[in-house]
Amino acid sequence: MRWIKGLILAVILLVVLLIGILFAVNNQQAIALNLIWVELPAVSFSVWLLAALTFGVLLGMLAMLGVYARLKTRLARSERHNKQQRKELDRLRTQEFKEPRELKELA
Repeated sequence: MRWIKGLILAVILLVVLLIGILFAVNNQQAIALNLIWVELPAVSFSVWLLAALTFGVLLGMLAMLGVYARLKTRLARSERHNKQQRKELDRLRTQEFKEPRELKELA
């Protein structure tokens, strides 16, 4: 079953790669990008789109960094609390077994 998942992933990756290559081949016209304060050199349209995609992915990852750090901190706090609760539960379990013995000795 695991190899089927890998095979499907490989086929999907191959299809995406082929579509990307076809897109790059069909968009070879050079375009100079004017960003109001600076004009970037003329490069093929597919390169500009790939650069925009890369910039967007990096910007999205940077935007999610704060959420990720907050969730990791919350997880660590919850794990510490869980560990304390388990220690308390174990202590109470052992205490429960000791009390009846003490009561038997007193009787």
